[in-house]
Amino acid sequence: MEELKTAACYIRVSTDDQTEYSPDSQLKLLREYAKSHGLILPEDFVFMEQEGVSGRKAEKRPEFQRMIGAAKSPDHPFDVILVWKYSRFARNQEESIVYKSMLHRECGVSVVSISEPLIDGPFGGLIERIIEWMDEYYSIRLAGEVTRGMKESISRGNHVNGTPFGYMRKEGKLLPDPEKAPLVKDIFQWYLDGYGCRQIAEMLNDMGIQSKYGNLMENRTVEYILCNPVYIGKLRWGGDGWFRRDFQNPNIEVYDGTQEPLIDLEIWNAVQAKIRNVKERYGYKEKKTADHDYFLRGIIKCSDCGGTLTRSSKGLQCNNYSRGSCSVSHYISIEKAQNIVLEALKEDILSGTRTAEFTVRPRAVPSAKDPAEQQIRQEERKLQRVREAYESGVDTLEEYRANKEKIARRIAELRQRLKAAEPPQDITAAFFDRAESAMQIILSPDTSIPEKNTALRAFVDHIAFDRKKSSFTIFYYF
Repeated sequence: MEELKTAACYIRVSTDDQTEYSPDSQLKLLREYAKSHGLILPEDFVFMEQEGVSGRKAEKRPEFQRMIGAAKSPDHPFDVILVWKYSRFARNQEESIVYKSMLHRECGVSVVSISEPLIDGPFGGLIERIIEWMDEYYSIRLAGEVTRGMKESISRGNHVNGTPFGYMRKEGKLLPDPEKAPLVKDIFQWYLDGYGCRQIAEMLNDMGIQSKYGNLMENRTVEYILCNPVYIGKLRWGGDGWFRRDFQNPNIEVYDGTQEPLIDLEIWNAVQAKIRNVKERYGYKEKKTADHDYFLRGIIKCSDCGGTLTRSSKGLQCNNYSRGSCSVSHYISIEKAQNIVLEALKEDILSGTRTAEFTVRPRAVPSAKDPAEQQIRQEERKLQRVREAYESGVDTLEEYRANKEKIARRIAELRQRLKAAEPPQDITAAFFDRAESAMQIILSPDTSIPEKNTALRAFVDHIAFDRKKSSFTIFYYF
């Protein structure tokens, strides 16, 4: 019996291709292909990007990431991803190969272009690589043309990137924002008055001011504003259209802009001199691998914002508080935190009372030796989808009956197999066995700190620290 398969489809429109099918046209063709090839294409698995979303980088495509996340979920809800062209899936060949290999290897999901049919075998794979290479080459050439155009526009005084904080855009021009432009002047003056970037971020958050993206202000947001020459009527060019946080890069080009300055040159120069002085005294922040010198590293969380408590001198502090996006300090000495947590772990795991409470969903341990339960759930979802396809007029009554019969037989077979399988293991007992073994490693004087941290993560999901109550809550997992 041929088993029905579930499909997903991914739709993205290329704004540079004037002959591109519209999203609705692509969806219509993809549905026709699915129906003619015996595939179920539920509405839930139609992933459609908003127009204008670039295909160069997968992390910039939210619907693509949502589709990959669904494919990687434990029940792997679909078997194939349909696209109009392979270039809709990715414009970067390396990224395309990585995602396709991951989908095939880990999820059993294949990617099919309905307009670029391939023959089976090595030759078909070669043709697919050639198509991907041509798509990537076209994308790179297009990006080069766009970059040259952006630089030319900036050299003429036109701002081409996102609207800076303190400005608004009207008819393509930057104009001072009546509400936020005065705040830019305040930020520069506060910095000269001795307030640090984190303190300024906290002040702005207390005022209810958000970043241009609608997020809480952070110390790096304030630093970016203080170092942006747009506020003195200038525009900077980073070489590839994007300006990163390398403020002192000698390759940055600065042009005169057409926007109205918000900051006097005298104040700007004074702020830049102070920033340079601070950097010379304390050095530039380098991202180094942190010393793994306490076994709770990366596990303690802030009870207010959920951020991780990281090392601050001899103690731990909420990382978001240090960056200015959390308003509550959660500082605690490392020694005190480790002593309290260790005693709580001994009480929960080694006291013999077995009173540990499981407050997060099970993970890593299957509910049964046979995967039939998961497969039954998949088939039941298919049954629901073929019913929806019939009710929406996609399938005829005869097609619905045939599909329903196939799925019903498959569910009956799986339930029979599950009935004959061994009963599920005692997960609670298995947890304590694993936790007790891990505790022996943690308590051993011969175990290194990284090994203790690894052992702790074998049964602890995270630990929440509530500074107001001076309490820790341990979240275990099966």
